[in-house]
Amino acid sequence: MQAGGFGEANAAVMPGAEAASNTDVNAAGGFGSPGIVDTARRYLGGNPTGRSSLWCARFMNMVLQQTGHRGTGSDMASSFAKYGTRVSGPQVGAIAVMGRRGGGHVGIITGVDAKGNPIMISGNSSHRVREVPVSRGRIYAYVMPTN
Repeated sequence: MQAGGFGEANAAVMPGAEAASNTDVNAAGGFGSPGIVDTARRYLGGNPTGRSSLWCARFMNMVLQQTGHRGTGSDMASSFAKYGTRVSGPQVGAIAVMGRRGGGHVGIITGVDAKGNPIMISGNSSHRVREVPVSRGRIYAYVMPTN
């Protein structure tokens, strides 16, 4: 079981698709080695940014930079809504942007749970990097990273 509390048996790329294992995430996400999902997973349980608040976008930009992608350069989660290439739904390796009381939140899609909710790795989730399902209704943009 992973630090986020979800084993790979719960993750699927899309409803009705084959399950995505940790070994084929890079192929499904298409973001090379080590890949955006694998890079983000290295930080589960911690806070690699050193910030005490408002660091989900900082974490996202850090992961993008480490995987050879251009980020937004902003600490605002909403900056990712206009980033990359918009996609219509959750895809492994896509960036999900959501609203929440007092601002927004951003993370990386790692799969979809049995209820159809995206599973996301994000920074500043209960003050650490976590991999948890989020309500699909909260996400207002999915984007694929650009180089």
